[in-house]
Amino acid sequence: MTIPAAITRPAPAGAYQIDILLTAGPPRRRPGALAASATFGRRAVLKIKHDPKQLVESAAMPVLFTVLFTYLFGGAISGSSGTYLEFLLPGTLSMTITIITMYGGARLAQDVTSGAFDRFRSLSIWRGAFVLGGLLSDAGRYLFASTIVVVLGLVMGYRPEGGAPGVLAGVAVVVAFALSLSWLWAAVALLVPDSAVFMAIANVVLIPLSFASNVFVQPRTMPGWLQAFVDVNPISHVATAARDLMNNTSGTGGAVAWSLIATAVITGVCAPLTLHLYGKRD
Repeated sequence: MTIPAAITRPAPAGAYQIDILLTAGPPRRRPGALAASATFGRRAVLKIKHDPKQLVESAAMPVLFTVLFTYLFGGAISGSSGTYLEFLLPGTLSMTITIITMYGGARLAQDVTSGAFDRFRSLSIWRGAFVLGGLLSDAGRYLFASTIVVVLGLVMGYRPEGGAPGVLAGVAVVVAFALSLSWLWAAVALLVPDSAVFMAIANVVLIPLSFASNVFVQPRTMPGWLQAFVDVNPISHVATAARDLMNNTSGTGGAVAWSLIATAVITGVCAPLTLHLYGKRD
């Protein structure tokens, strides 16, 4: 008695398609830090389509503050709206960019709570690419808001004595300071991942700092205790630096130096802290 041979069936045409794809060509290399950061930066920009509130507020806030305060208080404070605009516009530039820094941290907090944060941390890429990519998109948003402020000021009659170099230098100082705050808010978002709680904390910190400054008026008209706070407020130093650079006034070196020192200190403390929290988060 003979044992029948095993019946074999031909394999489907696509049975080994995955094996062919995996073995074809050299293995892919791990993406570099800059490439991974650029990819996450593009992702953060694309997310604005699903949350247009960030873009709307980045555009509406500078228009509201600049137009409203110029024509509402310009005549009473400086005698004319044009004179007051020279003082106000660099201040509203600093204030607007400072306030919208909170949205980068809010985006990070949302990613943490949604689970996207854990998926990205599992990828074979540089661990800091996710945070750095978010900062790249923040820089684009800051430049967008700065452009709106400057163009609006030119339309309203603002003529900076510092010319284009002074305007570019003033915007650079403000954006650099804003990026240092982005590191700060990223660290806070990793400690407090609830986006609603994070926004409440950011508003409690930023609103008093923005209004208790020299953005709208000179501090000499304030009570002594408030002057002392305004004098050490970093937003006041940034606004003064932008004002001096854009209007080509005296005392530029001191204000710019203090702004850069504040930027370096905040970045030096918060950037390593953020990367440490990012790497150690469970």
